[in-house]
Amino acid sequence: MKKNNWLSNIKYDFPSGLVVYLVALPLCLGVALASTGRSDLLFSGIIAGVVGGIVVGALSGSSLGVAGPAAGLVVIVLNALETLGSFEAFLLAVVLAGILQVIAGFLKAGIVGYYFPSSVIKGMLAAIGITLILKEIPHAFGYDADFMGDEAFDQKDGQNTFTELYNSVKYSSTGAIVISAVSLGILILFDRPFMKKIQLFRFVPGALFVVVTGVLLNLSFPGFMPAWTLSGDHLVQLPVASDVSEFFGFFKTPDFSAFTKVEVYTVAVTLAIVASLETLLSVEATDKLDPFKRDTPTNRELIAQGFGNIASGLIGGLPVTQVIVRSSANIDSGGRTKMSTIVHGTILLLSAVFIPRFLNFIPLASLAAILLVVGYKLSKFSLYKGMYRLGREQFVPFIVTIIAILSTDLLKGIAVGMVVAIYFILRKNYKHSYHYIKEQHRDGEIITLILSEEVTFLNKGSISATLENLPEGSTVVIDGSKSLNIDYDVLEIIQDFKRHSAPLRNIIVETKGITDVEVIGGH
Repeated sequence: MKKNNWLSNIKYDFPSGLVVYLVALPLCLGVALASTGRSDLLFSGIIAGVVGGIVVGALSGSSLGVAGPAAGLVVIVLNALETLGSFEAFLLAVVLAGILQVIAGFLKAGIVGYYFPSSVIKGMLAAIGITLILKEIPHAFGYDADFMGDEAFDQKDGQNTFTELYNSVKYSSTGAIVISAVSLGILILFDRPFMKKIQLFRFVPGALFVVVTGVLLNLSFPGFMPAWTLSGDHLVQLPVASDVSEFFGFFKTPDFSAFTKVEVYTVAVTLAIVASLETLLSVEATDKLDPFKRDTPTNRELIAQGFGNIASGLIGGLPVTQVIVRSSANIDSGGRTKMSTIVHGTILLLSAVFIPRFLNFIPLASLAAILLVVGYKLSKFSLYKGMYRLGREQFVPFIVTIIAILSTDLLKGIAVGMVVAIYFILRKNYKHSYHYIKEQHRDGEIITLILSEEVTFLNKGSISATLENLPEGSTVVIDGSKSLNIDYDVLEIIQDFKRHSAPLRNIIVETKGITDVEVIGGH
């Protein structure tokens, strides 16, 4: 692949950008409705999607990551609006959060992204896949009380993942089920190898056929089965302006007089931290899914996201982060470069300006089918088999992360997964801090401890326990000649043992490559 020639890859990037647009449109509106609770602010989600696609896409070093409004920020935005009292004051906080992200990027804070264990990232991807399936089933059944569902298990409307599944069956719509079933059939058909050989279907994505088919089916229902017809909450609901002045009225500007409010800065710091963490997690996950295995420069990504939030806040948009669902859809649809992200943002802008009425014919059931397939591909059974084969040190944090995310939310689940992964890292470090050799010589038993390359304070426990359990009258050789680094904590234990404990037990200690240190507080 020619990585730097966007013209040579546009045949892949344009169809992929179109698919991402179809996925992003209802999510942008859903996040806006969930975040603000106000129908008059739905366009703030579209603004964030456009900025995430065009501004962040142009500045980012990520080839396949897609930025936009994120469900993970919904609760923060809701609380911030209540605290600050106005949407315009909140926009100022978004701008300030963006400035903080830009500063963090220049200070190289993006390195944090490299410290998430692979097992946790893969668990996050699998959990998001399952979450997508569970949250989109209600829309596939035609139960659309909650526009897009929430990533968290417990939702702000008092429902949770399982009660929503129950409601989806109880209040199902036959028309939505028919459209979902047909849509899934089309997507499965498009995934078959023989379809890739047909020139037309290489360029036109299956998701476009799904949307067109869904619209045509719903328009045909009144003629032969009126009860199946979908309307209102079952369809995309993009704000429609009656004239140019009303359209520009959708855009808002920050209330700069709110600079004096301490609460604005508190919200800005919170947004900057959470949005940056979600972005870095998504970057790590997207890079793992990238078929070309490219690495995203994380500091540049923070800077790009920062400028995106500055732009979004200045014109009335919600805060943006890189988001794994849209990024996964991009990868799954064959995107090659960041041009697919820019294409999605451009189409989102043009459609909001020129064809909002036509977009409002799209059934949510069609879009639910697209997301169900994305969810399945993120959480395939082969992923679980592969992680199981790697052993429990990888499998346990992987499974715990999935369960924690499904039962709480993304950030809490990641935190739980990190704790478990770190436990296994510490446990392994404890066990493998040295190599133990016992030999019988003419003069008696000689025990050799060959220290590993890196010996840190984490190894204090195992080394101290080994020294305490050495048999009386033995000879021990502690060999640190192959170690690149031995922490003072460990050197202190060795010196204390050599000078005080060993003579009392008639143990002869010989050291190699180990620096003598002063034992602070020793006796």
